[in-house]
Amino acid sequence: MKDTAVKAMFETIAPSYDFQNSFLSLRRDIYWRRALADILQLNQGAIVLDVAVGTAETALAISLRYPRVRVVGVDFSPAMLDVGMKKIIGRGFRSRIHLTVGDGRQLPIQSGSVDAVTISFGIRNVEERSLALAEFHRVLKPGGSLFIMEFSYPDQPLLYRLYRLYFDYILPPVGNLISRTNYAYSYLSDSVDTFPCDELFVAEIAAAGFSHLGIKKLTFGISKIYQGRKNEKVEE
Repeated sequence: MKDTAVKAMFETIAPSYDFQNSFLSLRRDIYWRRALADILQLNQGAIVLDVAVGTAETALAISLRYPRVRVVGVDFSPAMLDVGMKKIIGRGFRSRIHLTVGDGRQLPIQSGSVDAVTISFGIRNVEERSLALAEFHRVLKPGGSLFIMEFSYPDQPLLYRLYRLYFDYILPPVGNLISRTNYAYSYLSDSVDTFPCDELFVAEIAAAGFSHLGIKKLTFGISKIYQGRKNEKVEE
């Protein structure tokens, strides 16, 4: 699906997006975002850039975990940001989370200005991943860390077969019905299928200049957090 079509899809499903995610993941999405926040290990005063911030669920999870950290959220869907901003204001986080419209391939963020970059279930939607990864590297401070959370499949054969049954035959029609579209969750299934395997995606992260690479598996590997670090500056 092209970028314009993906953007239009998120504009359409924004009002019910949070309910869809929680219902179809059996609320595991809440645990996954908390797990991501836990591994950031942020210092007081750190700045986090959350790309594809959507309705700000990950940004809020980070702010709850680290009260003295500032989060900047970027997303290409104004409708998703509108939903997120209402939650941020309602929960009293307006001074700690700032949302702005932007493209992950050309971030409106100063080079070397953030301590960590996070993106949750959004990298699949970027056609030119190499451009986005290069941007993540650019905006990070030397020594800053990248955390990419994305869907995957269980490694255990039986769980893999059971999950594929759900993911391929149950989730798309039910998700499309809930989202009132005939394509949103069919696209989700297709996009996970076409996403590169762990080895290839980690190689893409490395090619963007990141080191200290790693993968943390969540819920038997249904969700994974890919990690990397921008090297410190080399003394002249």
